[in-house]
Amino acid sequence: MEDLATFFGDISSVIWGPFMLIPLLLGTGLYLTIRLGGLQFFKLGVALRLGLLKRKDAGSEGDISQFQALTTALAATVGTGNIVGVATAIGIGGPGALFWMWVTGLVGMAAKYSEAYLGVRFRGTDTAGEKSGGPQYYLERGIKGPFGKFLALFFAIAATLACFGIGNMTQGNSISANLENSFSVPTWTTGLVLTVLSMIVLVGGIKSIGKVTAGFVPVMIVFYVGAAIYILIANVGQVPAALGQIFSEAFTGTSAVGGFAGSAIIIAVQFGVARGIFSNESGMGSAAIAAAAAQTTHPVRQGLVSMTQTFIDTIIVVTCTGLVIITTGAWNYIDPETGEQIAASLMTGHAFTFGLPGEWGHWIVTIGLVMFAFSTILGWCYYGERNIERLVGRKAVMPFRVVFSLIVYVGCTTELTAVWNFSDMMNGLMALPNLIGLLLLSGLIVRETRWYLKHDPKLEADKAEIEAFMKDREGWEEWKSGDVRGSSHMSRKARLSMDSESERIQR
Repeated sequence: MEDLATFFGDISSVIWGPFMLIPLLLGTGLYLTIRLGGLQFFKLGVALRLGLLKRKDAGSEGDISQFQALTTALAATVGTGNIVGVATAIGIGGPGALFWMWVTGLVGMAAKYSEAYLGVRFRGTDTAGEKSGGPQYYLERGIKGPFGKFLALFFAIAATLACFGIGNMTQGNSISANLENSFSVPTWTTGLVLTVLSMIVLVGGIKSIGKVTAGFVPVMIVFYVGAAIYILIANVGQVPAALGQIFSEAFTGTSAVGGFAGSAIIIAVQFGVARGIFSNESGMGSAAIAAAAAQTTHPVRQGLVSMTQTFIDTIIVVTCTGLVIITTGAWNYIDPETGEQIAASLMTGHAFTFGLPGEWGHWIVTIGLVMFAFSTILGWCYYGERNIERLVGRKAVMPFRVVFSLIVYVGCTTELTAVWNFSDMMNGLMALPNLIGLLLLSGLIVRETRWYLKHDPKLEADKAEIEAFMKDREGWEEWKSGDVRGSSHMSRKARLSMDSESERIQR
């Protein structure tokens, strides 16, 4: 297992190195930001209003509301990356790493918008009548020819494998380890309870997941962020100095205590970007899968709603965690017993303990992590099943849900060093084809976004008004019709039969 962990770690370090995914990720986000005219800055307010207040488009097609699609995507992203991932980035890269997490989030909002737009624009309907979309479809349907198909299949395989790492075993392991450390709950007990709860929710599919996350995610975010804000208010005098450290050390690197002396700027950038995407998943294409299920009257509308996910995840939740770690001094705290810097897995807990009265701060972190990680399991199961549907067909979806739930137990009760490295590697392999696809399809994204926002800049148009200015637009009638009937892997005979039946009805 040690050799396997080293192998995955070596591959991950190349993928996430300064010459591969990091420039591609930041460059794609910046390129889309420029071409879309800073859309994430100028349309954030109306997007938040549509997603959080209005919540749904009347009379629209889809499986879940826009708000439920947003909370499902938030469920999948607000997880251990917001607690452990932030601590890892700051512990190794110094406070400057938080700046690069912000940069990743801000330019990532343009990437998140773009992939969500494409997810809805090229979505289809499977044999069970559910919407299915994401990079595993839009890469093939948007990029014609063998290359598009290759990118789509590459993404589907990488996402299917990744869902068992980032979205399952690592989350379960974090939950069980923290519950054992804080409340002495045996790992097997945690595993059993999580497995049962997961199966109860997951077998109901996206509608069940959407209902649970719509009620669960807002509560968990308010609970955790509320505690963090209390600490920051109590330590308000330290906040300006912390912000100064973040901005200055983003470009100078950190001379940290406890074994990380001489940490260079490239480490701050590398860990800030890597943990940033681990947290908000912008550019990975995963959120496009949830967006494709949304009830929306136009792809631009859901793209803007999905964009707010990165803002909430990174600019709000990650910032709160990072500032608490820095203002309390936990980021370079030396354990008096070992004489070494505390582990990243314990850093956020120590920060909350230092910042809150009494000794119960780490309990809040534990409870927050349990809620975050469990919600991630729910969201990533949906991502996995949509890619299984793409690769094998609808018949494999229910068996996948059951197996996914059972694997949660394995994650809770097993040492997972190799799995963590595997997750980093697969995250990168998911992002690569998706980022290439976003660049190749950027012309379509920009053209259609400008057209829509020219006619509905405040996102207030109803279905009839949208129909009036979209009716002669290329691809509009195809999108309204659902684009594709049936699974992408329906047999040729079944497809011909369906086409013949449609022609008979028309005659």
